[in-house]
Amino acid sequence: MAMDYRKLWKLLIDRNMYKKDLREIAGISTNAMAKMSKGGDVSTQVLRNICKALDCDLNDIVDIVPDEAELKTK
Repeated sequence: MAMDYRKLWKLLIDRNMYKKDLREIAGISTNAMAKMSKGGDVSTQVLRNICKALDCDLNDIVDIVPDEAELKTK
């Protein structure tokens, strides 16, 4: 399964924010931001910090999508 952060990037656009702004207000590392930009996994603490900083729920910022191999087996 893969992480899809398109909701988060759209939310930032809607709020006229940059990724740098999010990093600062959520207190997350550049490494975590880079992982999210590539659709990678980050800790639940990072996701929690983002939700707290943006006053939103987890389902407002991320989707979990199945890999193609998983779709073929179903």
